[in-house]
Amino acid sequence: MKHVFVTPAARLQPRWQAAFPQAELQVAMAMADAHPFSASDVVWLVCEGQQRLSARLLDTVQELSTQCAVVVLANSPQQVDALQFLQAGARGYAHALSPVVTLQQIATVVTNAGIWVPADLMAKVMSQTWGALNGEQRLKHDLLDKLTERERDVALAVVQGTSNKQVARDLGITERTVKAHLTSIFRKLDITDRMQLMLRLAGKVQDTSEAF
Repeated sequence: MKHVFVTPAARLQPRWQAAFPQAELQVAMAMADAHPFSASDVVWLVCEGQQRLSARLLDTVQELSTQCAVVVLANSPQQVDALQFLQAGARGYAHALSPVVTLQQIATVVTNAGIWVPADLMAKVMSQTWGALNGEQRLKHDLLDKLTERERDVALAVVQGTSNKQVARDLGITERTVKAHLTSIFRKLDITDRMQLMLRLAGKVQDTSEAF
């Protein structure tokens, strides 16, 4: 596994090096054309200023995401940007000044097929993505049939961007119980996080649970 930081600054920030001592630097945005990656690699794309959400950057994310895990680091994270980068294939979106521990957590999540979005953006991203996917109409009822009635209630609330705290209030249960239901849901549907749950229920990710 290798970590490659693509940044116009032409230098690695100390926090990036502290998180990943063997991290590599790449300045050219066209690096995807000549730099092959493996599925275990992580490419960290740093965007700033007017480059923040350029068509070129989105194209790069889309191209690289077919080879490896892509995480976009933004100096000024924006909700609408997070949504577009995720739709382009990025597996993570975070602040460029994220602390070392957070960067390492992000790497763990994305290399295990998970999605990382800052907590304060997750609910909004989930809600907008569910709407953009036309989730209500595309809902995979056969997957819901694998869940208990209460698990279905939790799953449907979560994919619409409802926080654990609000789900607990709405259903009259504790947050601990909500988390327990989510753990069971993830296990039954062979997924690892809320974003995968949403994509699976909207029919955007193939159900692989039958293969095990």
